[in-house]
Amino acid sequence: MTPVILLAAEKKSAEVTDWAARVGWLVGLALFVALVYWLMREGWKWRGTLQGDLPELPSAPDEPGEPKLTMSGRYHGSTTAGQWLDRIVAHGLGTRSLAELTLTDAGLDVVRPGASDFFVPAAQLRGARLDKGIAGKVLTEGGLLVVTWAHGERLIDSGFRSDRAAEHTEWVDTLNEMINKTEGAR
Repeated sequence: MTPVILLAAEKKSAEVTDWAARVGWLVGLALFVALVYWLMREGWKWRGTLQGDLPELPSAPDEPGEPKLTMSGRYHGSTTAGQWLDRIVAHGLGTRSLAELTLTDAGLDVVRPGASDFFVPAAQLRGARLDKGIAGKVLTEGGLLVVTWAHGERLIDSGFRSDRAAEHTEWVDTLNEMINKTEGAR
């Protein structure tokens, strides 16, 4: 017999796929992903519990005054001042969202659709700067407006990014000028 005929005679059908093993692996993988997600969620809740000593966030006054600046953009979160990876999650401060900022003589009003709004009274503002990152968000140098403010016994850094990044410098200058006037009046 020729080698071609031998090869043709020895052809076998393909092996049947073991569907039970394949389904078992998929179910195991899905359970593992669910476990990791659950652990991350529990860690987030535990961090909120540890930060339970943070007082309630103030709300905007009924008459905040004439707006000095307004900005629409994104709120990227808050951290302990000077520690850009120590995210604060209590009272919804860890929730990223769209944001509308309004600066008045009374303070900084942060309106967040789908998340808790908050207000930072002018006397609580401590500084503003351009930075490149805050817990979980890293941008180009100067791509993030970071406002430092006092709340209870803590200093907090809150990160914002405007839809028009060119506004950031004006915000830093105006906020720092306002803070210097407020500190001079104390």
